[in-house]
Amino acid sequence: MIDAAPEKAVFDADNPPLDPEFWENAVFVAGGGPEAVKAALAERRRLRGPRKASTKIPATIPLDPDVLAGLRATGKGWQTRANAALREWLQHREHS
Repeated sequence: MIDAAPEKAVFDADNPPLDPEFWENAVFVAGGGPEAVKAALAERRRLRGPRKASTKIPATIPLDPDVLAGLRATGKGWQTRANAALREWLQHREHS
């Protein structure tokens, strides 16, 4: 809607525009309320097919605050990189 009439768009300094990634999985529904949103989400799930079972096993391990902060500071995908680092460490340990 804003793209169609940018001159009418009102921008609030306390609520800056969101980046495109925010809208990547958004479901836009014109009217209808919560039921229309539910129906739109159900349709999207139907089109995407069933979710595949995760191959990962959730685990809880205690980490020092600085270690966790350092991992998170690497950005999106930090858990995948931590998993790869642990795998590499295990492989190195097996060969020594």
